[in-house]
Amino acid sequence: MDNKFFSLTKNEQEIMELLWEEDRPLSRSEITELSVYRSWKKSSIHILLNSLLNKGAIKVDGFVRTGKNYGRTYFAAISPEEYHIMQFKQGDNYLKSKSSAITNLFSTLIQDEDIDDDTLDKLEKILQNRKGF
Repeated sequence: MDNKFFSLTKNEQEIMELLWEEDRPLSRSEITELSVYRSWKKSSIHILLNSLLNKGAIKVDGFVRTGKNYGRTYFAAISPEEYHIMQFKQGDNYLKSKSSAITNLFSTLIQDEDIDDDTLDKLEKILQNRKGF
């Protein structure tokens, strides 16, 4: 992931969520067709895709034939987790005290009752590896 920070607009977020959900390159027409509950106009897709490209959120995967022409296909250049971490790192609490913000986030996440012992063991190994044990 690039260290460049960006935020997504509501419309860009809808496209990213579709790309993340589909987990495959999509053409402009596929994005429009699969975005049934979109809040943006079909005619805006070109502007939205260019904005996402400029931000580095998506990349061109290749080309696909659509009728007599060829169109580009796009894929998400970052995962949803990477995007959320990017947003977290730009928050006021993180910028004031990284250590405290990370500790509070991690503490809150692992208190979730749905986390099983196997997951906790994996997290413990990650922390031990990070500490150099």
